[in-house]
Amino acid sequence: MTREWIIFAICLGLGGHIALGVILHAPELWPWNDAGLAGLLIGLWVYGIVQLVRWLWWIVRGRNKGIP
Repeated sequence: MTREWIIFAICLGLGGHIALGVILHAPELWPWNDAGLAGLLIGLWVYGIVQLVRWLWWIVRGRNKGIP
């Protein structure tokens, strides 16, 4: 359970950094007023992608585990 919270926190932090980078590089397209919401939504999106990759890894690893 702790591992999931750590992964979630890292994904939210990464989402905040992505949002900050986008806002700093294109301030006319992304206003500062939406920075918090953008960071949260991007972080949740990153978390979803990480969970999808972990699930696919679990399936591939599970299938190949029994093959010598």
